[in-house]
Amino acid sequence: MKTLDPLLHSQLRLAVMSLLMGLEEADFVFLKEKTGATAGNLSVQLDKLAAAGYIEVVKGFAGKRPRTLCRTTAQGREAFCDYVDTLKAYLHL
Repeated sequence: MKTLDPLLHSQLRLAVMSLLMGLEEADFVFLKEKTGATAGNLSVQLDKLAAAGYIEVVKGFAGKRPRTLCRTTAQGREAFCDYVDTLKAYLHL
């Protein structure tokens, strides 16, 4: 049986990917509010997902305020679907 992707097996990273799978993109504030994560922890986890190629992070400005947008990549969507399929196999669904 396949093993679960350890990068996605983290609660916060899995929550972020789950949220992003249903959206075209989401900003940092939205992800922070939905996950209940601290800004520092969320930032670290986003960096890990981006380094793995699972998400794309775009930093910019909305007016004079900084804005960070996140979206899944094709690699990230595939990894998430594989993770879900593996989990279903473990659960015999």
